[in-house]
Amino acid sequence: MVRLTRIYTRGGDQGETSLGDGKRVAKDDLRVAAYGTVDEANAAIGVARGHLPGDAGDMAGRIQDDLFDLGADLCVPKDGARGEQAGKEPLRVSAAQVARLEAEIDRMNQSLAPLDSFIAPGGTQGAAHLHLARTVVRRAERLMVRLARAEGEAVNPHALSYINRLSDHLFVLARHVNDGEGPDILWRPGANR
Repeated sequence: MVRLTRIYTRGGDQGETSLGDGKRVAKDDLRVAAYGTVDEANAAIGVARGHLPGDAGDMAGRIQDDLFDLGADLCVPKDGARGEQAGKEPLRVSAAQVARLEAEIDRMNQSLAPLDSFIAPGGTQGAAHLHLARTVVRRAERLMVRLARAEGEAVNPHALSYINRLSDHLFVLARHVNDGEGPDILWRPGANR
C-alpha cells in the first residue's frame, strides 16, 4: 500500500526528479520519459474504461494495476539499491502478467472473425479510446526499447514482453468491444484516389 500525505515536494522545481532508488535525474531523462509514457497510457486506458462494458472493463482495470507495476519497475533501475537495502526487492513485472494478457487475447480472439483488412481506429467510443491507448502503449514500448539499448541501462525483459503484448491486447480488446456493440471500421485501400 502506498500512502501519500503530501502531493508537492518542490524537489522538481529545478527540472530534476528522484528515481525509485533515490538517484536524482533530469525530468527529461530517458527512464523518466519511459515511465511517464506508461503513466500516460494508464490514463488513456482509464478514459477507455469508462466506456467499456462488463468483462472488458474488468480487463482494463487489471491492466491499469499492471501499468502501475510497470511504472514502479522502470522507476527503480536494475542496479538501484534502495529496495534491497530496505530488505525488500523492487517491484518487477512478472512472466505471469504477460501470460495473463496472452490468455485473455486468445480467449477474446476465439469469437472474432478473422481480419481481411487493416482496421481504422474507431467504432464504439470505448473501442476508439482503446485504439488511442494502444498507440500510447506503442510509444512507451519504443522508449523502453531505447532505454534498454542505452549504455549503462537495463530493462526487465518481462517488462518489455508485457508492453509488447499489451498493445496486441488493446487491439483485440477494441475488436471485442466493437463485436458486441458495432462493427470494426475497415481500411479501404485507395478509396479516395
